[in-house]
Amino acid sequence: MEIKILGTGCPNCRTLEKATRDTVDELGIDATISKEEDIMKIMAYGVMHTPALVVNEKVVSSGRIPSKNELRKLLTN
Repeated sequence: MEIKILGTGCPNCRTLEKATRDTVDELGIDATISKEEDIMKIMAYGVMHTPALVVNEKVVSSGRIPSKNELRKLLTN
């Protein structure tokens, strides 16, 4: 699984990155997690509000930090 955190480095972006990494570790998911901070690359995903979460090149959340339970569902579906 390939996971990307899209965001310019704001506190919410860092919070989503940590929550995502923690959830991947808890669930034992085999995933590559990367952070994209280039605004042009972020906009290429059609994201206008960060932070955003991309799983296997599909934007699954944008403009907010999902709850822990929601994050689990997004990463296991």
